[in-house]
Amino acid sequence: MKTNWMMYGAAALLILAGCQKPADNADQGTNQGGPGQGSSQQQANARGSTREAERPLVVPEGTSIPVVLTSALSSKVNKPGDEFEASVAEAVTMEGRVAIPKDSQVRGTIVDAKRQGTFKGEADLAAKLTSVRVRGKDYEISTDTYSGAQKGKGKRTAVVTGGGAAVGALIGGLAGGGKGAAIGAGVGAGGGLAASGATGGKNVEWPAESQLTFQLTQPLTIER
Repeated sequence: MKTNWMMYGAAALLILAGCQKPADNADQGTNQGGPGQGSSQQQANARGSTREAERPLVVPEGTSIPVVLTSALSSKVNKPGDEFEASVAEAVTMEGRVAIPKDSQVRGTIVDAKRQGTFKGEADLAAKLTSVRVRGKDYEISTDTYSGAQKGKGKRTAVVTGGGAAVGALIGGLAGGGKGAAIGAGVGAGGGLAASGATGGKNVEWPAESQLTFQLTQPLTIER
């Protein structure tokens, strides 16, 4: 009888052990699934970051783009329609990312150029940007106009002209009286005008490596 009870007890222990193993296996399976799920989440996060990095950047209207001229521009030499080159002086960033890197090549055009007048008027020079190259791709851009002006020297012109006429009249009077004075005045006036033309006035000059700042008048979309 005692032997039978021992046999029953051993059988019960075996049954309990068998039930415990599947439970342990299930727990192990659950624990093993944890790392797999974490890896999937990491991959999903990585894909999201990649999509965010590849999303185009939109540089809004009104953004300033400072550039450095590659060569000099002058109201005396340049004319409307002339193109020029420059490079971006400072990186343009959007949303914490660089949209337009520093030293990116830009191109522009002269929209107005008027040299200083010989006798009156002022010199004008105006330019705008037309394109920018970002990571090997050219983008058309629209900016405001950067302009400069130099006032003419009309007062100085009048003084020089009047002085020339007076000196001519004096010389003519000494040479031949009243009639000579009239002739001398005409000659003197011409001489005064020539002197005035020679002095002229200043033109608008933007030397090479000058920094000019333009503002976008339309949004610019940069692909990643």
